[in-house]
Amino acid sequence: MTRKIVKSDAEWRAQLSELAYKVTRQHGTERAFTHDDFPAGPATFHCVCCGQALFDSDAKFDSGTGWPSFYQPIDADAIETSEDRSWFMKRTEVHCSACDAHLGHVFPDGPKPTGLRYCMNGVALVRKPRS
Repeated sequence: MTRKIVKSDAEWRAQLSELAYKVTRQHGTERAFTHDDFPAGPATFHCVCCGQALFDSDAKFDSGTGWPSFYQPIDADAIETSEDRSWFMKRTEVHCSACDAHLGHVFPDGPKPTGLRYCMNGVALVRKPRS
């Protein structure tokens, strides 16, 4: 089990940009097509709040939705999910398992091999190139 990183609201606000704070700490969503500008190439995507590795570029695909999408996390223990009933619908929200940052949602309409689409807010991720 991942040890939880706990910070005060003031600490998160000081560490994050206004948009990253709104998305990750207040369960916001960035507008579509505003942040999927990550360059191609081998990389690992980490949580903007705590740095935990979340997704690998090998599992990234273009979903056409305007948000970075992956068909699986780097490790099942890297994320946690919860039910989200906002906006008059039922969705599965995805959180970083280390710091509870809101990352996005997962949907059952992704490609093989998992059939899942982890639709993430780009502002919640930091891309770190692999060599």
